Amino acid sequence: MRSFISATTLGDLLDGRAAVAPDATAVVFPDGRRTYAELAADAQRIARGLIGLGVRPGDRVGVLLPASPDLLAALFAAAKVGAIAVPVNARFKAGEVRQLVVHSGMAVLLTAPPFRDLVPADAPELRHVVDLDGGFDDPSVPDAAVLREQESVRVRDPAVIVYTSGTTAAPKGALLSHEALTRLAAGIVERMRLTPDDRVWTAIPLFHGGGITFALSCVRAGAPFVHPGAFDPASTLPYLVAEGVTVALAAFETIWMPVLDRPDFAAHDLSRIRLVMAVGVPERLREMARRLPAAVHVSCVAMTESSAFLTLNRLDDPPEARATTGGHPMPGMRCRVVDPETGRDRPPGVDGELWFRGPNAFDGYFRDPAATAAAFDDEGWFHSGDLVVADAAGRLAFRSRLKDMLKVGGENVAAAEVEGHLLGHPAVGIVAVVAAPDAHYVEVPAAFVQLKDGASATEEELIGFCLDAIATFRVPRYVRFVDEWPMSGTKIKKFVLRERIADELRRRGITEAPRLRSSNPPR
Repeated sequence: MRSFISATTLGDLLDGRAAVAPDATAVVFPDGRRTYAELAADAQRIARGLIGLGVRPGDRVGVLLPASPDLLAALFAAAKVGAIAVPVNARFKAGEVRQLVVHSGMAVLLTAPPFRDLVPADAPELRHVVDLDGGFDDPSVPDAAVLREQESVRVRDPAVIVYTSGTTAAPKGALLSHEALTRLAAGIVERMRLTPDDRVWTAIPLFHGGGITFALSCVRAGAPFVHPGAFDPASTLPYLVAEGVTVALAAFETIWMPVLDRPDFAAHDLSRIRLVMAVGVPERLREMARRLPAAVHVSCVAMTESSAFLTLNRLDDPPEARATTGGHPMPGMRCRVVDPETGRDRPPGVDGELWFRGPNAFDGYFRDPAATAAAFDDEGWFHSGDLVVADAAGRLAFRSRLKDMLKVGGENVAAAEVEGHLLGHPAVGIVAVVAAPDAHYVEVPAAFVQLKDGASATEEELIGFCLDAIATFRVPRYVRFVDEWPMSGTKIKKFVLRERIADELRRRGITEAPRLRSSNPPR
């Protein structure tokens, strides 16, 4: 059945749900929950306070808070008055906070005492810093003033600036409109068949585009949004059971696998979970599906620039298609797989760069016209820099970043392919492959590996696991074991790992990797 276009503003989305289901649970956190009426009232109170501070449409309002009902209320409040919300990574240090505050030109920063010391004193456009813990309102501002601003907000106005949590060193602020966010939320509700009877869990941070979109999707569906606040694998299983979660938007293996690998996993009744969404290589996705065989497991292709999901599996896609692809484009989105050199479309089954456009696409990088111009062509196609492949049905599968391709002695090596093979080793939990400099081959693969709890392996063992199984030029020359990852939001900062292995080799005076010998003919 055809889906009708449904775009609105964030403020109207929340107020509309509060009008039809005021007493229904809106959000659940370990330290508090809100009904829709309560969440809407919180947002209205903060909106009055923002108007009292002189916040005008288009002003940037920063939000530096722990994941909580207050954080969501602050995002809706900024949207109500036509301001642009700027969520700030709660794990940032002072220098990183300053970078976002200054670059975004925040007029107001909403925060709480634990983060107060991170606020820069030299941000030229920052006029007010507000501690929400003390309550924030301006009773002298009538609700009619908020309504007057709210009624003037257009669906194509920017609602949020989400700073990309990518694997490169320089985050950029992606402008996401009210329409992009609310139409994607409507598409997610349709694709996942969400209803008010669902209870949707995610541990994705709420400064992340995915966390925001998932919360909006729940408002759209009238389903409670269940969040752990701070993610802890040890407490996740009882939390999922206690809250009766039916949809687990795990998203990343760095979140979901530590939960599935808990030794007490089998002792928890997760039979209510009907749907799991996670991304990963096919081997890992099949493993996840085996752990919860009664649930439907779907995957996606997602990025900040598409407001989160660009593609998502349908629930009736065949299981193998759900394990090997990220599904079909979201409603209204158009995707192409092209030769990055010529711009010609690639046929199904052939890798190429992902280009897309449509209502969920971002509107450019804030205060970065050069990056915006470089990313879009004259026809409005966004050139993602991602290497993907489409199947005959139009489902997309992510291969790697174009910049995540190694050139080993003239041979192209996709980091994701090497990672996928190493994940087949029984001791390997999480792996990230990066380029290490090499005087002979220019660069060679280096693997950073986190072992599963209680497992053991050596560098030689993992290199041997690859030899004779994959082409020699793809085999990691170095394996380094880690217990913690340098993270940007929910993604591993591969540039930090590249710098780490390069620094180590430089200190040790190593310019060439050991030569490998395979029993198969050389390749």
